[in-house]
Amino acid sequence: MAKQRDLLTFEVDGHTITALAATPAAPTGKPLIAALHGGTYTARYFDVAGAPEGSFIDVATAHGYPVLAFDRPGYGGSSPLDPDANTFGRHAALLGNALAQATKRQAVDALFLVGHSIGGMIALMIAAGARDLPLIGVSATGMGAAIPPGGAAEALGALPPDEVVDLPYGERDRVMFGPAGTYRPEGLSGARDAYAPVPVRELVQAPRWPSEHLPTVAPGVRVPVHNALAEFDALWDSSPADVARFAAMFTAAPFVDAHVARGTGHCIDHHTLGFALHLRQLAFAEECADWAQARRRSGSGN
Repeated sequence: MAKQRDLLTFEVDGHTITALAATPAAPTGKPLIAALHGGTYTARYFDVAGAPEGSFIDVATAHGYPVLAFDRPGYGGSSPLDPDANTFGRHAALLGNALAQATKRQAVDALFLVGHSIGGMIALMIAAGARDLPLIGVSATGMGAAIPPGGAAEALGALPPDEVVDLPYGERDRVMFGPAGTYRPEGLSGARDAYAPVPVRELVQAPRWPSEHLPTVAPGVRVPVHNALAEFDALWDSSPADVARFAAMFTAAPFVDAHVARGTGHCIDHHTLGFALHLRQLAFAEECADWAQARRRSGSGN
């Protein structure tokens, strides 16, 4: 079961941005993890226990990491945007500002960014322009280099663009989860508690993001990049060739770790093997922290 978390509020350009905050039992000095959810979810996405070991927040805090899971604009307690202003670029600007406030408020000197699905796209956009953030790395999951034509992503993107829709549980579940046996009943019910109505403008933009934004965003990311796509992803092409193609686009990243999350559907975190993803993300964060410390020792900057 998801636990109650502290709720933090940030004011950015007249907009309210909220975030769930969780901390380890005792300070560890480890980097702050900031997490951005995908479409149709709130920040509670990261507080759903797909495995007995707990949610992403549970696992991260148990390993000494403080976590801030943000509600993107229009979700949870965060202010909605007018349809014409509801772009991923605007999300990146607002959330990047909120991240800057959070790192200053908490005196954070190392930040690891996690994003799932649309949140992964926005996380990469923030990373590509994050010159004033103490960013050490980024993990973008549930998104990659290619969305197959004629699939579920295009069907969702064909809904009326200025609407906010609350998709039925069954329709969401078919897209978000893998085959029976890859998830527990607790993961399914927990995910439903984290569901939220979605601005269709997001669903329209998402299928175009790989062609319209990724080719310019990827070369601008100058921190290490982790990527995971679900084996049974209903939205993205998770073939080894496309996973490798995605990784190759990050030409300025010091190192890239891209792989297929076996035995999972699109919402990887909510599957039984979501715990394996969480351990990989935290191991990658440790590698990023070591890389950042080595840069500081050598005088190469943040």
